[in-house]
Amino acid sequence: MQWLRNLFGGVVGSPAVALTPEQAASLEAWRMLPTEYLSRSHFLTRYVVVDVEASGLHMVKDRLISIGAVAVNRGMIELDNAFEVVLRQDEVSSHDNILIHGIGGSAQREGMDPVDALLDFLHYIGKAPLVAYHALFDQTMIERAMSRYLGCTIALPWIDLAWVLPELYRERIDDQVGLDPWLESFGIENILRHNAVSDAYATAMLLQVAQTRGVALGKDSAEIFMGMEKARRRLRRAG
Repeated sequence: MQWLRNLFGGVVGSPAVALTPEQAASLEAWRMLPTEYLSRSHFLTRYVVVDVEASGLHMVKDRLISIGAVAVNRGMIELDNAFEVVLRQDEVSSHDNILIHGIGGSAQREGMDPVDALLDFLHYIGKAPLVAYHALFDQTMIERAMSRYLGCTIALPWIDLAWVLPELYRERIDDQVGLDPWLESFGIENILRHNAVSDAYATAMLLQVAQTRGVALGKDSAEIFMGMEKARRRLRRAG
């Protein structure tokens, strides 16, 4: 599959969907954007921290409801340029689910057309490496939505801080834990838990912590972080 990703510049074809000419042109414009160099220093790179809210925790059956994203560009959080979108839902999620993320039925029904929402998201992230905490859920929900609404799967690098942080700070938490223990460890406040942008912002501050530590330890690139994550996952499986 990697040769397909290289051939199509980060887009792998999926079942055909009916995009308008404007939407197809927007997708093509994103595809033509330059790729970020993953070997560059953290402080010369733009990262995008991503968090999603969904109709539940099942990565196959549940639906993507909202995306929040915050850019960390050259080590600085772009406070005035966060991204947030609610995808219009044909079916409103359950009452218990709404109590978690706070996106009510009206907001879900009146959300943005999913195709346009996802295209806006692509143009916000560009080709930057994406960062999340427990990234598999965010990545899966986004890629499923891309396949359903855009007819393609984006092939961008993801970094999961849940694996990187324990490698950088073994003296603090040398284990796989939830997001909150790390936020507490560094005195980072999450103003509105389970709000996609708020969670992304808190995770962006953790990324800054990881970048600073990484530079001090000579682990100064997205490529190295990805290698650390891969190695730690391999050790966990072997153990």
